[in-house]
Amino acid sequence: MDIHQHITTTIQEINRELPKQTRLVAISKYHPAEMIQTAYEAGQRVFGESHVQELQQKVGVLPADIEWHFIGHLQTNKVKYIAPYVSLIHAVDSLRLLQEIEKQAARCNRTIRVLLQLHLAQEETKFGLTPAECDQLLSEGAWCDMPHIQIAGIMCMASNVDDETQIANEFRTARQYFEKARQQFFPDSEAFCECSMGMSDDYPIAVREGSTLVRVGSKIFGPRVY
Repeated sequence: MDIHQHITTTIQEINRELPKQTRLVAISKYHPAEMIQTAYEAGQRVFGESHVQELQQKVGVLPADIEWHFIGHLQTNKVKYIAPYVSLIHAVDSLRLLQEIEKQAARCNRTIRVLLQLHLAQEETKFGLTPAECDQLLSEGAWCDMPHIQIAGIMCMASNVDDETQIANEFRTARQYFEKARQQFFPDSEAFCECSMGMSDDYPIAVREGSTLVRVGSKIFGPRVY
């Protein structure tokens, strides 16, 4: 089976196995536009990128109805480049970044959906909010005065371990935080509806724990082309 047949088959298999409330985000970073086109022709419409320049190049040559998600750490000085077309930003980890997304979305006369990144994994990472920090950001309420952003839910990554019980517990904690935040801060909002959890190695666990967006790359596209 060549890579294009593999992409087509895998996209179709994953979409068949996902429950109706869970969508596949095909993580296409480091992979050429022709491979994304193959996935598109297999019915995939949601793709995730994490490098601004690479995303800009792909947007220019791929179908206009693709829903582009930005999944990596986003620097404030790069927001302006993706604001005209990005559909969902998965990894908002500061008020400063929220403020910049609001500013650039206003310039484009758009509303941009965002997810707050929770840091629950055991590894030391530079990015993500603890549940307490997320509570503080939401409680202080500055986001309420940002009409061009829509907080749509949360995103998290589980620890990179083989212990499926630990992974499941982390996803369960994230889902429980999502439910608490929805009840406390978004009780009347249908827009706060996304739990972005799970990648190629652990997305079946994430689905069982309530993920609504799974971010799958290497399982679909194979090893990255750097």
